[in-house]
Amino acid sequence: MQFGYHCEECEEAIFPLTTRTELQWLKNRRHVVEEVAKHVSGGLDTWIVEGLDFLDKHDGHSVVLTQRR
Repeated sequence: MQFGYHCEECEEAIFPLTTRTELQWLKNRRHVVEEVAKHVSGGLDTWIVEGLDFLDKHDGHSVVLTQRR
């Protein structure tokens, strides 16, 4: 089973390779992760970058966690 983000307004979804817990963590702490990203030289994990890009693209929309089998 995979977990991801789903934008209820645009009907778009992504499923980064990570856990539901980590996706929820990223969504709840997005502002902190964006600040950390400005100061790290090694970059962030791919799932974090994908998640941030999706959340930025759908900022202000209703984005929920979703799953697929």
